[in-house]
Amino acid sequence: MCGIAGWINTKENIESGKDIIIKMTNRLIHRGPDASGYWSSAHALLGHRRLIVIDPTGGLQPMVRHRGEDTYVIVYNGELYNTAELKSELESRGHTFLSNSDTEVLLEAFIEWKAECASRINGIYAFAVWSEKDGSLFLCRDRFGVKPLFYAQRGSSFIFASELKAILENPLVEPAVDSEGLAEVFALGPARTPGHGVYKDVYELKPAHYLHFGPEGLKESRYWSLESCPHTDSPEKTVETLRGLVIDSIERQLVSDVPVCTFLSGGLDSSAITAVAANYFKSSRNEQLHTYSIDYVDNELYFHESAFQPNSDAPWVRRVSEEFGTLHHYIKFDTPGLVQSLIGAMEARDLPGMADVDSSLFLFCREIKKNATVSLSGECADEIFGGYPWFHREDMLNAGTFPWSSSIDERVNILSRDAYALIQPEEYIERRYRETLEEMPRLPGESGLDARRREMFYLNITWFMANLLDRKDRMSMAHGLEVRVPYCDHRLVQYVWNIPWELKMLDGREKGLLRKALAGVLPDDVLYRKKSPFPKTHNPSYEKLVKQRLSDILHDPNSPLLPLVDKKVLLEMMSESSDLGKPWFGQLMARPQMYAWLMQADAWLRRYKVRLV
Repeated sequence: MCGIAGWINTKENIESGKDIIIKMTNRLIHRGPDASGYWSSAHALLGHRRLIVIDPTGGLQPMVRHRGEDTYVIVYNGELYNTAELKSELESRGHTFLSNSDTEVLLEAFIEWKAECASRINGIYAFAVWSEKDGSLFLCRDRFGVKPLFYAQRGSSFIFASELKAILENPLVEPAVDSEGLAEVFALGPARTPGHGVYKDVYELKPAHYLHFGPEGLKESRYWSLESCPHTDSPEKTVETLRGLVIDSIERQLVSDVPVCTFLSGGLDSSAITAVAANYFKSSRNEQLHTYSIDYVDNELYFHESAFQPNSDAPWVRRVSEEFGTLHHYIKFDTPGLVQSLIGAMEARDLPGMADVDSSLFLFCREIKKNATVSLSGECADEIFGGYPWFHREDMLNAGTFPWSSSIDERVNILSRDAYALIQPEEYIERRYRETLEEMPRLPGESGLDARRREMFYLNITWFMANLLDRKDRMSMAHGLEVRVPYCDHRLVQYVWNIPWELKMLDGREKGLLRKALAGVLPDDVLYRKKSPFPKTHNPSYEKLVKQRLSDILHDPNSPLLPLVDKKVLLEMMSESSDLGKPWFGQLMARPQMYAWLMQADAWLRRYKVRLV
């Protein structure tokens, strides 16, 4: 993976701004610690930071190709999983290649098919191609937004980058946040509306979209969407097809010229990836797969089962590692390190995030990077197969709002009167929720509970999954670790989208269909283990420490957080015994995580010099 940045101006000569594109690109050094490159002309400045995964010598960027009178330049962040097929087809059309790099294949695909290339690629990507002859830029992002891409237009200038921090290095873009941006953070956060960049007039290129910018202006288009249609395969055929799609997706994503590992929690999703990868490594490379798990010092002393976290991972990690002969690495963190890294995690995400759920992943990826450059992870299976509690609990299914944040009482109560009046959180959340349901591709004739479940799947895929993918990309790429997500293969997601709920719940179990498809791949006890989410710390010392840090912030008269929160309410809340049960966001973010999230919000306002407008 990599980091990309660019500055285009259709009317003015900007070659003198090379120092600015260098600054923008250098803010992404964590995404690409191995190499840097720049390209410039009168109206285009492009920068690239490279993390070497495929073809160390042949994949240098920006990559330039000439066709007749035109010059095409690409900067690309991602990985293609159908490189060989694309390359073969392009060669049959007369294209020749100078390297084994997927960057070159992608650039030649654009030259051949222009915007239509987007529908032909399988992978995770965000890329830009500049066409010098007609002075136009093409931006494209993968179907589910695994790789980030932001942009801003200022007059005749168009500025883009992999992360917001790089956009803000351009003096044309100020860290200004209006009421809508505040609502994104304090009403919806850590989720974010697809396409919203939080800062005023800064946008995210939406998943499955491409964008043209040139002399005619800016035009954004969607190139792929889920299609709703009746599922006609028999249960037996469905199981067979699903098994093939899952295994093919995992094996495709093992391609790499650098060390590959897997995240292993002992749950169904990560265990399946580990099983397929371990067998593939053994048979094709005669190598032992490295696996990694995360836990916390003394967590076993404080763990309590709940509806959201029913069991501990540690025994299951050992079980799977021994079954498939992986070389396993147990990584543990203690409370002080977890709290210390909250700010580093915020800076990686550029916004307040999922508190210690982010910071633990931030630390985890830092440790993995010491031995590996690429990892596979089990995100997205719960969103497409219906593994979360809100797919099963009637109160959450029918909440009429985003189910991972069904009660906003706590976040409303902590807002100051002025902030509440400015943000209007209930109205803002309702608007975003209704907008999402209005765009959902419905199945004609589907109604009642079936239609509601389809809505629930769409909400999860476009919102909750997007948030987790953003988290995974930022926490991993903060350390130059590329994480791939096999369950996010668009072929797999599209197939599962139309499978009826009764079949997804085969044998009356959550993700029962996936379990059936993986029969023989995993041992039965692992196959039918009850779902448990990404682990969090249960050590009371964590809450004690974040309370103290937040108290210091609330007593600092210079804190930019103070005008936005009700100090009295928060101090009273911290004096009470804590509510560790029902989360206010997701499955893991209870009251201690709210304190940590507010710490991140304060640090974001300070460090990014956010100006409220």
